[in-house]
Amino acid sequence: MAHITFFEKPGCGGNARQRAALEAAGHTLERRNLLAEPWTRETLLAFLAPLPPAAWFNRSAPRIKSGELDPDAVNAEAALALLLAEPLLIRRPLLRREDGATLVGFDTAEVHAFVGLPDAPPGRLDVCVSPSGHCASPES
Repeated sequence: MAHITFFEKPGCGGNARQRAALEAAGHTLERRNLLAEPWTRETLLAFLAPLPPAAWFNRSAPRIKSGELDPDAVNAEAALALLLAEPLLIRRPLLRREDGATLVGFDTAEVHAFVGLPDAPPGRLDVCVSPSGHCASPES
């Protein structure tokens, strides 16, 4: 089984379900607060670079859900600046294996290919499950 650094938003119910699925599969987690991490351009791009900039964003973030920010209309440089300034906008979780390989988000098929997730619960684990679309805490 793998040891995974799991960058999450504390209090996020979706992240709690994701952690539970990983731990049930036998993986160990080092939990890190995504919002308090001292992100730099390089450390964030280590996760995001393989993806198109629109996929870097947490679609449940209030600024996106309200329509104030359209991730599909932002280029890579602008997207990176936004994410560094406002980590709440970063798609989560961010996962890093002990060998340095990274993954963004929690698509169960991708996570299974990344570390193994044989007993993933049914349903989607990559979206917010709160009725409001926001986590219980004041920030999404």
